[in-house]
Amino acid sequence: MLNIATMSKRILAAIIVALLMALPSYGQGMTKGIMSPPANVRPPGLQNVGIEQHLDEQIPADLNFRDETGKPVRLGDYFGKKPMILNLVYYNCTMLCGEVLSGLESALRVLKFDVGKEFDVLTISFDPRETPDLATKKKAEFLKRYGRAGAAQGWHFLTGPQESIDALTKAAGFQYQYDPKTGQFAHATAIMVLTPEGKIAQYYYGVEYAPKDLRLGLIQASENKIGTLADQVLLYCYHYDPATGKYGAIISRVLQLSGLATILGLGILMTVLIRMGSGHKQPAAR
Repeated sequence: MLNIATMSKRILAAIIVALLMALPSYGQGMTKGIMSPPANVRPPGLQNVGIEQHLDEQIPADLNFRDETGKPVRLGDYFGKKPMILNLVYYNCTMLCGEVLSGLESALRVLKFDVGKEFDVLTISFDPRETPDLATKKKAEFLKRYGRAGAAQGWHFLTGPQESIDALTKAAGFQYQYDPKTGQFAHATAIMVLTPEGKIAQYYYGVEYAPKDLRLGLIQASENKIGTLADQVLLYCYHYDPATGKYGAIISRVLQLSGLATILGLGILMTVLIRMGSGHKQPAAR
């Protein structure tokens, strides 16, 4: 049989190994994918195209659009309930917009939160020529790919007039440019997380979005009204970097939690050893 000293060493070693293995796992699933330039960088030759971050900017609630059924709606109709993901596209786009929607849907399919339950999605066309019929087709396509019940009530595909589009893109810092030669729009690629009140909380660039980044962004935007205790620990150890649109580790906080875990582990170990020692005491001779 193993003596108490040998067993205590093995238990202590197991605790240390577990702690060391746990630290990298905080970042698994984060900040992967294709990232576009930071907010203030413009593609060569397209100085009017890009994204200027307007963090904490209020998206106007009184802007008029139509949903995929043709029903008139105001953006404020979607506010006040849960956090939202906003993405600006146009449905006839033959390149980037499809990649943005595909990347978003892929991330949402992995996300443990459900569209329409913990959060909503607003997909809005910035081409005033597009109609609810196009929005209906696009919604049907991506709902089928997403495949979760209840998503139709939470993923909204909107179209609207130029004045509403201008006000929305200005508030979001989304700058695009129409090219009459090609009949296409030049634009950057990003999605935004909004608070339930409609304020911009985060930007995520590119056409692929790390599910854990999105999860943390939605939890933070909801003011911790969604998510688990483990998510709160992650938010304590990670912070959102607006320059990159990513969550990064706060090393000091990770070390604090690691130290706390070590102390707790040693406390448990000592308790176990004391009880084991008490159980092996021989009865006193009479």
